[in-house]
Amino acid sequence: MPLDKVFPFFADANNLETITPSWLRFEIVTPTPIEMAVGTFIDYKLRYRGVPLKWQSEILEWDPPNRFVDRQVFGPYRKWIHQHLFQERGGCTIAVDQVEYAVIGGSLVNTLVVRRDVEQIFSYRKEKLLEVFRKTD
Repeated sequence: MPLDKVFPFFADANNLETITPSWLRFEIVTPTPIEMAVGTFIDYKLRYRGVPLKWQSEILEWDPPNRFVDRQVFGPYRKWIHQHLFQERGGCTIAVDQVEYAVIGGSLVNTLVVRRDVEQIFSYRKEKLLEVFRKTD
């Protein structure tokens, strides 16, 4: 799918609910529509292993259709910076997620619990994106 068809999907914050596993019960709290730009704050609520959590992210960089970066301002991680990169090759778009994070409890908690869950979340996201764009192709 060409970049001009893919990036608008990511530019609509409401699509986060579509590409997040249902077991997280992820919901955007910020009223829509959300204008994506540097300095935009987005509030969410979710459940992680049954525990209700609030999360707020801020858009740090906004460079459509090539990339954008968000960071957790408030939430379950000590640090969360998520860079979204997009490249078109031969009429297809490659979307890359680069996440830098740290958890409360350090490397032991990350190794025993969090890393596996983060990997599952992004694996689900990949499969869901393939499904969404196969339907629109």
